Amino acid sequence: MKKHRGKPILKITDPAIDEYATEHSIQDSEELKSLIASSDAELEYIDMLSGSLVGGLLQMLIKISGTKHVLEIGTFTGYSAIKMAEALPDDGSVTTLEMNLRYQNLAEKHFDESAQKSKITLIKGNAQELIDTLDDTFDFVYLDADKLRYQSYFEKVMPKLKPGGLLITDNVLWDGTVLNPLDQKAKAIADFNAFVANDNRVETVLLPIRDGVTIIRKK
Repeated sequence: MKKHRGKPILKITDPAIDEYATEHSIQDSEELKSLIASSDAELEYIDMLSGSLVGGLLQMLIKISGTKHVLEIGTFTGYSAIKMAEALPDDGSVTTLEMNLRYQNLAEKHFDESAQKSKITLIKGNAQELIDTLDDTFDFVYLDADKLRYQSYFEKVMPKLKPGGLLITDNVLWDGTVLNPLDQKAKAIADFNAFVANDNRVETVLLPIRDGVTIIRKK
């Protein structure tokens, strides 16, 4: 997928440094390597996958925080849901929301074949509507869905995130275009970044990992 057709982008990390960091971080399981290969064969692009480095960060944060219940907004083909499930205790759970019909079908197939199947619940539909129907309280939220609606998702999940809980948002640098946002998505992400940085309900750290990841802690 080309996010910015005909527009200049910024290389956030030197590819050699990124590769070195990936090689010296938590590695994907054989199951996830197979999922990546399958996704690559089934789709024209797979750059919407969180990637090993971001996935490793998610696993580390889940383990450090003692997370048991995860909400994921945006499933894609299931990589990050399985990655997070691998880091959870046996009684942990990942609830993942996906609207796109093709991604639902691919993720469902991958979940059915996964050793983590019992921990994962895929809910199909519009996350804007589904979040309001969830009665659970979550320790950890991973947001990697429609970039235009990041702030709306944030407001909807805040009441469902426990105090001290973590909300992780992906693609917050949008290939560096947030520095000079010229399209709708870049502007929406830049506005979201400014909003959460000044929201006194949370503490934030924006990391230049891959396409940018923000760790948000609810006070």
